[in-house]
Amino acid sequence: MPTTRRALAAIPAVPMAVAGAVVYQVLRAAHRPDLPSFSNQDPAGTFGNPALSPLRMVALGDSSITAPGVEDLDNAWVRRIAIALSDEFHVDLMSVAVGGSKARDVIAGQLDEAVRLEPDIAILSVGANDAIRATPPDRYRSEIQHIVSELDRTSGAIVVLGVGDLGSIPRLPPLLRRILTRRAARFNSAAASITAQFPNAVKVPTTGPMSTAFWQDHELFAGDLFHASDKGHGLFAEQMLPAIRAALVVHDSADS
Repeated sequence: MPTTRRALAAIPAVPMAVAGAVVYQVLRAAHRPDLPSFSNQDPAGTFGNPALSPLRMVALGDSSITAPGVEDLDNAWVRRIAIALSDEFHVDLMSVAVGGSKARDVIAGQLDEAVRLEPDIAILSVGANDAIRATPPDRYRSEIQHIVSELDRTSGAIVVLGVGDLGSIPRLPPLLRRILTRRAARFNSAAASITAQFPNAVKVPTTGPMSTAFWQDHELFAGDLFHASDKGHGLFAEQMLPAIRAALVVHDSADS
């Protein structure tokens, strides 16, 4: 019996040891004096002829919006989208995003303002920090459900980025990269399933060619080997633009 009790008591030790190793590797990767650090930026701006039809886009989320590591802010993917649409619309791009945010931070500090702004298109990009910082997938799913549901009340359309393959991040150690590939897939699947529940919401594809590109081309990362570079944001924009145009169709259908 004592042997059995010792064996049962040891069962939680394995996942706890793994969790401890992951936390250690995250902290070690986050504090590398040999790599630069970059400041978050505000991509907000107005684009296009004021005589064109107005289009208000509001972005919520994390550093994928605030674009640390992007040298020319016009190369940030949200600005690239706004510039691409500026021949057709007078685009008012607003951002309430904060670098480092998890989904619960979006709820606490960004969501009310985004709802108040009543965007034609709301753009939500959050989840990477949840996956990296040990948020339970079910909690992330519940929080995304709440965010999209609230945005649905006042937004013409919603575009959800979800989570790409975080295992491609070269700054991270090999063990953590393998774990994060699996976790990112679960979080992205959760975001996709929630998006599918809302007729005016569009999910951006983040797997397939884009994930492969980030594994193969380190120039898609900024000098900190964590955030996307100007070139990486260009690839994000290529993936985002069809989803934004699909959201415009949804928005126009709702208005007609």
